[in-house]
Amino acid sequence: DAEFISDIFKTQNNAKLGDTGQSMIKYEDEIYVAVYGSNYLAKLNAAGVELNRISFVDDDDLSAGIRYIDAEDGYIYASFWGGAVAKINAGTLRVEAKLTGLGDNMEGVAICEDMLYVANSCTPDYLTYHKEVKVIDLHTFTLKETLTVSDNPNILLEKDDKVFLISRGNYGDVGYSLQMIDPAANNKVTELGSATRMCAANDILYLVNSLTDWNTYTTVNTFFTYNIKTGQMNNASFLKDAPAELTSSTLYMLEVNENNGDIYISTSEFTTNGTIYRFKKDGTFIEKFDAGGINPNSAVFFN
Repeated sequence: DAEFISDIFKTQNNAKLGDTGQSMIKYEDEIYVAVYGSNYLAKLNAAGVELNRISFVDDDDLSAGIRYIDAEDGYIYASFWGGAVAKINAGTLRVEAKLTGLGDNMEGVAICEDMLYVANSCTPDYLTYHKEVKVIDLHTFTLKETLTVSDNPNILLEKDDKVFLISRGNYGDVGYSLQMIDPAANNKVTELGSATRMCAANDILYLVNSLTDWNTYTTVNTFFTYNIKTGQMNNASFLKDAPAELTSSTLYMLEVNENNGDIYISTSEFTTNGTIYRFKKDGTFIEKFDAGGINPNSAVFFN
């Protein structure tokens, strides 16, 4: 029943966020937003007021655009297209170290056991899809090793001392792939099946696999879970009484509020405002509401 503000950034800062809000995290009760097209990192308080920002437009190593971010021990670690990763002071937003020449289009990042895992997805022309996840030692901020994964690695997520990866394939004969990287087992990579979105809370990995028939432009969404502790996949849907349109809509976000277990799913048509669907921890449908903008892709939660 809370008041909904469709553009909290503009309301609080009398300015638009920019082009394009790529990813967002909460760290130390503040919000960090990576804005890809405008190529800057913003630091906001919990009310959406901008506290600081750093632009990478004039940095030759980082000028291709910021993508994904994670945080640890007072630092924000950011991936960039062009093959770079930056270590940024979370307080001052100053770049304190950079690693360049890591690959081409660097995408998802995740931190586990003092290591930073970074996906190297594809070449800038999208013609060659890589099979690499770079592992960077955060103590020395040097490249430790390169892991071989499925084609076009994209999204990384850490939970319960494991790193989960979604590779997007080559949009042809190689499809989406869900993989698990186990740092305790020499970074062994295990294929778990196929998934297109994921989030995690309370030892459970929530997953959706969206399959689209491009001849008919019809999509079928399958919701399921993976128990990280037991290693068991549960193919039963974690949703109850879900609106019928969720089975065939284009899904753009899957997030879980670890404070209470509520699950949030967004849909998008790429031309009109997206819709947010909210479910209880047990999967019971609660509500749906307008997202306030096109392509809602990230959410953070404050207790």
